[in-house]
Amino acid sequence: MVSLKVVIGLKDGTCVQKELAEEYSKELLGKSIGDEVSGDAIGFAGYSFHVTGGSDYCGFPMRKDIPGATRKRILAVSGIGIHKKAKGIRQRKTVCGAMIHPKTAQVNMKITKEGKEPLKAAPKEEKAEAAAQ
Repeated sequence: MVSLKVVIGLKDGTCVQKELAEEYSKELLGKSIGDEVSGDAIGFAGYSFHVTGGSDYCGFPMRKDIPGATRKRILAVSGIGIHKKAKGIRQRKTVCGAMIHPKTAQVNMKITKEGKEPLKAAPKEEKAEAAAQ
């Protein structure tokens, strides 16, 4: 069973998290960081997305410069998964490849084309639901 959590960055600077059903998750398998994804293929009619990153089931981040779907231990100075301790310090880090595979847990995307229905519910509806519970 392949189910992905998708984090979609909106144009106003906020993010929306959605859990994709299995049939929609299979559409993302094989895509890489930088690929364009049609929103119709993953259940968001009228939208178009750009894959910007993600992480696997153990939390290792995906890096664009690592090909395939494997994990690698890299010696890095800066970039994804690196927190600088001092100038010139290099760190050995485990990172995931750029391709989405069955063990990917989260995929980060940004919107390139808006659809008709908003992804984010109106704040008034959320407050009413919280008050009802």
